[in-house]
Amino acid sequence: MEIRTMIQSTPNPNALKFVLNVPVKTQGKVTYKNAAQCQHNPMAAALFTIPNITEVYFFDNYVTVTQDGNVDWDAIEDQIKKLILEYAANHDPDFQVEEVKKAETVVSDDPEIAKINTILDNTIRPGLQMDGGDLHIVGYDGINLTVSYQGACGSCPSSTMGTLKAIEGILRDQYNPEIVVQTEGSMEEHSHGAY
Repeated sequence: MEIRTMIQSTPNPNALKFVLNVPVKTQGKVTYKNAAQCQHNPMAAALFTIPNITEVYFFDNYVTVTQDGNVDWDAIEDQIKKLILEYAANHDPDFQVEEVKKAETVVSDDPEIAKINTILDNTIRPGLQMDGGDLHIVGYDGINLTVSYQGACGSCPSSTMGTLKAIEGILRDQYNPEIVVQTEGSMEEHSHGAY
């Protein structure tokens, strides 16, 4: 079978979604922030050899590539597509990431987080995934829910503002009227735009 990829834009001007006709990750999802994190994944490591790439996200049958905004997509788009196609034939979509598995296990053991994840799976996640990203729950203390955006959503201005408020609104309506949703890292920076 010939492996092909189609390029889709995302709401984040610094992220592109490369959709393949074969899976790149059969279970779960993974975000890489640098080449050192992806030595077990030759395709991801190769993508970090391209200057200006800041994040690579694998989910289902697509790879979302995020850059720092200092280069025109026209200058690197073909190079990214070529590398993905070059590595796709030997890419193992069943690859495991130990740190990610541990984090997911901790979160999935909590029945309250499982309820929240079910709500997010039915409401927010499909749209984020369509846009080349996702989110995962980092922590929950009974009132404060901390999430981390992945893929195209990780550096997208609408993620830190509009989407965050939408998540909070849905969870207040369907789960806990007191819940407060925030993002992992630089809370002060996000809260200025979100509130």
